[in-house]
Amino acid sequence: MDLVRCMQAFVTTVQAGSMSAASVALGQSPAMVGQHIAALEERLGTRLLNRTTRRQSLTDFGASYCEQCRDILERIALAEEAAELQRTRIQGRLRITAPTTFGAEALMPALSGYRTAAPDVELDIILTDRNVDLVEEGFDVAFRIGTMSDNSMIARPLTPYRMVICAAPGYLADKGTPSHPSELDGHEAIAFTPSARSPWRFTRGEEDIRVTPTRMITVNSGQAVRAAACAGLGIVMQPEILLKRDIEAGFLARLFPDWGLGERPMWLLYYRDRRMTPRLRSFISFAVATFGRDGELVAQ
Repeated sequence: MDLVRCMQAFVTTVQAGSMSAASVALGQSPAMVGQHIAALEERLGTRLLNRTTRRQSLTDFGASYCEQCRDILERIALAEEAAELQRTRIQGRLRITAPTTFGAEALMPALSGYRTAAPDVELDIILTDRNVDLVEEGFDVAFRIGTMSDNSMIARPLTPYRMVICAAPGYLADKGTPSHPSELDGHEAIAFTPSARSPWRFTRGEEDIRVTPTRMITVNSGQAVRAAACAGLGIVMQPEILLKRDIEAGFLARLFPDWGLGERPMWLLYYRDRRMTPRLRSFISFAVATFGRDGELVAQ
């Protein structure tokens, strides 16, 4: 008999707990499953299973051999998948969701690299700051910021979302440049509405300071906060990725560079049971290579 089929019958029987259960999983008769295992035992010259009328158990050698069979079958599956990927064009529709600021400032400019590698993939990108339900709303993959709690998803860690504090040079020339977080009192501040009531936290060594600006403009758009800062309306705490180009161009000056402002973890998410199509696999590889921290796979 075919050795691979015999191994599959043996491993499935061990996983399912009986030959009858394995027969259902394999779409074969219990007798055929038994023949595969018997052929494997004959080939090896030793028993793999202790069988009685009521139960079955692995022999010592059977337990060790089962693990080796699992490894062999997994390697065969990976080899076949690699061959299939070589034969299959990366094409079709891919639905992606990402936070608004990250999507506009980081994801969209980086997509030219993915488009070069996968020109036949149709991208449907939704930028939103709410946590969407991937299955309910038909998304293949999501970028998400914050703590993960859903254990139904695979989460790959990306570079954390870092914050910076900035103001326009003209504002600082007019209002003065604070040299310590405690000097923020009395300054104008501009905040993204969802976080407007949250204190600004600063850490440096043993120091841990929280400041809640009292004079504040709030607006429900990260891009609008950035524009207001560049226009000299006040001091902002925003993601570095949003302000980086303005800092480099001199439109904004960074404050308190030696203070830590915290960071929020960012993840690339997809469901465990979502079929790993070539287009999804290719996008995950692109995202981890472009935005990844170390490529480590984390199952939450």
